[in-house]
Amino acid sequence: MLELLKISRSYQVELFEHYMTESEHRPKTPPQPPGKENSPEGDENRGKTDHLPHQEPFIFSEEGEGKEDSSGPKSGQGEGSTRRKVIIRQGSPPGFLKNLDSDLEPTEALGEMETERVKSPLDETPPPSLGTAPLTPPPALDERGMPLPRRLDQTPARGNTLPPAAKRVPVPQKPRSKILAWWKEKGPGGWRKGQSWGCLLRMLIIATFIGVVLAIIVGSFAIFHYNRIAATLPSVQDLRDRAAQFETTRILDRDGNVLYELLDPNAGRRTYVPLDEISPYLVAATIATEDANFYSHPGYDVMAIARSFYYNLVSDEIVTGASTITQQLTRMLLLSPEEQVSRTYTRKIKEAILAAEITRQYSKNEILELYLNEIYFGNLSYGVEAAAQTYFKTSAKNLTLGQASFLAGLPQLPAVYDIYTNRDVTLNRHENVLVLMYQSSQEQGCIGVSNNQQPICVGPGEALAAAEEIKTYDFQYPFSELRYPHWVFYIRSILENTYDAQTIYRSGFSVYTTLDPGLQDQAQEIVREQVGSLQAKHVTNGALIAIQPSTGEILAMVGSADFDNKDIQGEINMSVIPRQPGSSIKPLTYLAAFEKGWTPSTLIWDVPSEFPPSGDPNDPRDPYKPVNYDGRFHGPVTVRTALANSYNVPAVKTLDFVGIYDDPETEVEEGLIAFARRMGISTLNRIDYGLSLTLGGGEVTLLDLTGAYATMANGGRQVPPVAITHIEDYEGNLVYEYQPPLGEQVIRPEHAYLISSILSDAYARIAAFGTNPVINLPFKAAAKTGTTNDFRDNWTLGYTPDLAVGVWVGNADYTPMQDTSGLTGAAPIWAQFMQEGIQMLTGGNPSGFPRPAGVVERVICAVSGTEPSKYCPSQRSEYFAADQPPLPADQDLWEEVVVDTWTNKLYTSECPGYTTEKLGIYVEDPWAKKWLEKDKNGRDWAKRMGLTSKPYIIDEDNLCLLTDSRPVLEFGSPRDEEVVIENPLDIYARVDATSRFEAARLEYGPGKDPVQWEVLETISSPSNAMTKITSWDLSELPTGWLTLRLYMTAINGGYAEKRIQIDLQVPTPTPTPTPTPTETPTATPTATATPTPTPEFSSTPTPTETPTETPTEIPTVTPTVTPTP
Repeated sequence: MLELLKISRSYQVELFEHYMTESEHRPKTPPQPPGKENSPEGDENRGKTDHLPHQEPFIFSEEGEGKEDSSGPKSGQGEGSTRRKVIIRQGSPPGFLKNLDSDLEPTEALGEMETERVKSPLDETPPPSLGTAPLTPPPALDERGMPLPRRLDQTPARGNTLPPAAKRVPVPQKPRSKILAWWKEKGPGGWRKGQSWGCLLRMLIIATFIGVVLAIIVGSFAIFHYNRIAATLPSVQDLRDRAAQFETTRILDRDGNVLYELLDPNAGRRTYVPLDEISPYLVAATIATEDANFYSHPGYDVMAIARSFYYNLVSDEIVTGASTITQQLTRMLLLSPEEQVSRTYTRKIKEAILAAEITRQYSKNEILELYLNEIYFGNLSYGVEAAAQTYFKTSAKNLTLGQASFLAGLPQLPAVYDIYTNRDVTLNRHENVLVLMYQSSQEQGCIGVSNNQQPICVGPGEALAAAEEIKTYDFQYPFSELRYPHWVFYIRSILENTYDAQTIYRSGFSVYTTLDPGLQDQAQEIVREQVGSLQAKHVTNGALIAIQPSTGEILAMVGSADFDNKDIQGEINMSVIPRQPGSSIKPLTYLAAFEKGWTPSTLIWDVPSEFPPSGDPNDPRDPYKPVNYDGRFHGPVTVRTALANSYNVPAVKTLDFVGIYDDPETEVEEGLIAFARRMGISTLNRIDYGLSLTLGGGEVTLLDLTGAYATMANGGRQVPPVAITHIEDYEGNLVYEYQPPLGEQVIRPEHAYLISSILSDAYARIAAFGTNPVINLPFKAAAKTGTTNDFRDNWTLGYTPDLAVGVWVGNADYTPMQDTSGLTGAAPIWAQFMQEGIQMLTGGNPSGFPRPAGVVERVICAVSGTEPSKYCPSQRSEYFAADQPPLPADQDLWEEVVVDTWTNKLYTSECPGYTTEKLGIYVEDPWAKKWLEKDKNGRDWAKRMGLTSKPYIIDEDNLCLLTDSRPVLEFGSPRDEEVVIENPLDIYARVDATSRFEAARLEYGPGKDPVQWEVLETISSPSNAMTKITSWDLSELPTGWLTLRLYMTAINGGYAEKRIQIDLQVPTPTPTPTPTPTETPTATPTATATPTPTPEFSSTPTPTETPTETPTEIPTVTPTVTPTP
């Protein structure tokens, strides 16, 4: 937010010139501590982060050269200076100081802009004469403390410009109401006859009476409830005694061993210091952040309470608080733990009453001193002295502005604002505090504090310098002997999300957790060793989660390979940080498909395919073209094969079938997002996911995804992950106890068994993982790996009914690893820990996956996934839910169909005459059709399946209709089975087509079913008339049966033929005798006739593609490796 302090000077002048002119006349009176006049009023909630975006802008003033000031130079100001304004809004992101002008240092950039250089408190060594003069001189006041009117010669700093009011054009004013206008015109005499003052007087009396009655009722009701609540309130006379009473909170593992004491003498600190020994900077920062009206209100802020009541009312829930510093102190010291965490109006009323009573009996200094010594600053630091020592190794008295403003922002959410584990958020909170301090300095003429004579003024230069000081400060973690630090901090965050932070760290709780120390030690060691072995591949970090599926108990949590290693950001708990899961999310996609009717034998075509990126057919972007990890396509595969081998294209097609989001027109939650939420995934919250979501395009936490796998291991019954079993107070009283639920059946037991069967099928994954991958354990275990693009994330998750384990390997800074996949990076950790964990939990006897009664086993075609037909080349067994059996044999991939040869469409009665039977393949996927017809790999696959090189693809919508083109083939002469005795034979025929004619020919062959054909005549153009095709010389043909055929081709590849048989009985011609030569001298010998060769029949392709119906031998069912329950 403070980035706006660096806006260029010219832009500031243009943007805020009008605002400057008006703001010059606004009086500014600094707030004063008790006993001083003109206490300001403000907003109690200004320190709360969620209100910051709604704050009004506030203004920085800047001095610079440019125009002449008619009022003459002021102190410390040269002639011809002008005033410029910079508007600043709260709620800025972290790093708002990055874009400073390159030619200015942080303090110079803003110091030059001031009319009078605001002297930073940092310019002197504490204890200084704190604060500076207000940025503008205070106005003159009358005897009542009100500003006096400004004289005409007190013109603004922008030269001879008059105040805006002096320039305004008078606007005619309308009467306030029609009644007043009428009264002014008519006067009292304007009343009509019958109307009198008595009627008006009676109305006024009645209204007054009703108002008094209502006031009495409301007042009585308020007094009654006030007395009722006040009678139950504790005394406020012993606040100091109450402040000294608190006990250590301890975190223990499942065996009762203490993991950490949140307030033990060696770690937690609490030293009471008087207000005079606390830096005025901290007092000012606390007031500006938590309670701007602290010195003026009676312990509670009426306007803040009213505003809180209004927002809570309109939102129908408690959305904002209204607690002053005094109310916070009341809550810490006087309310019970149960009341502290309740969010009711009764509690707010109690707080207000007690706060008012505290204000009456204690001075503001006493209240502030108690508060600053009681409040929790995080990291086991109670009170400001302990916080100063913990974070800055200094005393509360010597805190600088930067250090004090940093500490003032912590108490609201100490677990969230933790500089050691949440640096960016904490620095952003610090910047917001500085903005609040600057705003108070501008609006109220500096911040008055009771432990310093001068008010604290925070100008732009001081704010920038303070922010930079904390950004560059090297925070040293105060507690380095944590045995399981990520687990301890995770438990702490759960406690603070459940209870008030002060309650947790003051009540002496004993927090019993689910952590198994033996498994935790094993997990930490295995992660550390495996990550260390991959350093050459730029692998620096890893995380692990282990859950007991039946109870949901988290048995082990490793957040990083080395908590203390800052180079790898080891303090970040990567098990709860969202990362892309790669293919490890695919089982959820297939489970969602099972709910929509798919089975493990459903056929998916793994072929080159394209999709709209968002799944919306109207998406105008370039199509999404998924590829498999091995870069190949595998043709038709079943769900079992696709998931076991982690093929990408089938997974995308599965998500395309399931859907990403729910159908807005129905109330059914059916998309993958809703299904993942049902399985415990809480981080898929974007609205722009595409089909790559099933390949890891979203982000999930390792804890959430391991919990989803634990649900599969538990037969589809979800028991949410749990970390705390019970909590006792310091007297041993039970404060909280986890009641293990039976769990919700979020997926069918049959579907959970089917997915476990696939993920544990070592035989099914051989194609991608080989025969002995690391995920093959000595016992039956489900497993799934995942790898993201550029090798940024490696995942392996898996389970038995006894233990579910998830592993992530990568780098916290998102830098890619080198050629490291889920199988080589994360899987070794998973496999080793699974074996160690099963040994420790079961003695090496893991439970098998129990087969539900609703699961049946059937024999299917291994290629198509249906019940085997006579064309199926191989068979195997498969598991099914009893109500979701395999498709019947008549829906197998292969099918004999009758096809119209001319259109190449399925035959119907509307297209008689030209048909043939074909063995076709049933394909719905348009990309599979293209693959079979045009891709060499597809044609080769068809040949292996017993089909032609260009297989006929069955399309039930591709039917031959009357509107389609039709051929016309008809013999006029000879007729079918006619005996031919004349030679030559004149052949007449009609050869035509309504469209698509390409060519035709007349052929003949010996016998009634020729296998060879000889062309007699080629026909180049169609004719609807009976036309003489040829005159055929039969003299050289033997007698007997011949077949004539008209064969016509279409431009679309179709054909039509017409055959007739004729009985050739042409008499053999009598040989002509050879004349005897006469010896005539002049006679020339007559040459002997050359014998005409008998024509030979050429091999012409048979027009029909109908295969010979020889019985297909069904192979014997060979025992295959099938899932074992």
